[in-house]
Amino acid sequence: MKNGIGKNRRISRKSPSVLAILCSCVFSFSLCGCAGLAGYSSESLFPADVESVRLEMFDNQTFRRGVEYELSDALAKRIEVDTPYKIITDADRADTVMGGQIVALDELALSTDRELGTVLESEVQVRAVVHWKNLKTGELMIDYQQVSASASYSSLQMQDFKYASSVAANNLARKIVELMEASW
Repeated sequence: MKNGIGKNRRISRKSPSVLAILCSCVFSFSLCGCAGLAGYSSESLFPADVESVRLEMFDNQTFRRGVEYELSDALAKRIEVDTPYKIITDADRADTVMGGQIVALDELALSTDRELGTVLESEVQVRAVVHWKNLKTGELMIDYQQVSASASYSSLQMQDFKYASSVAANNLARKIVELMEASW
């Protein structure tokens, strides 16, 4: 009986060590795979050779005035908060220059009252073409790319077109900053 118990002990002693070696190999290979294949990195998402941006006022090709100021202001704030760059007004000191134009500002009815036919909820959509140029190299970092954003409003909630266009301009600024990220 001692031999039978000894054999069981011997088998049970080898099993955890083989299992431990197998688990440590799998864990080691999985760590190597994450670093090499998945592309995890602690580097910044934004180009490192840029420190400053000169932001030009966006042109407005629509008949609604004031949106260009809201977009330029929102974009300047977003760049300062969400990127490592500083906004500079002096063209001689800036590393890059960004500008563009608002090409469309549309208002769409989302829902209407069935009986009266009045609009209950509307949406404002803003479309812009954006460019971002590196002044050191002359490279276009964003090559006249079209970006759009929207926001909805309801007169029942005491909101108006001005409110929705401001929210849409902020959403558009967020999308433009996302375009500033370096490609993977």
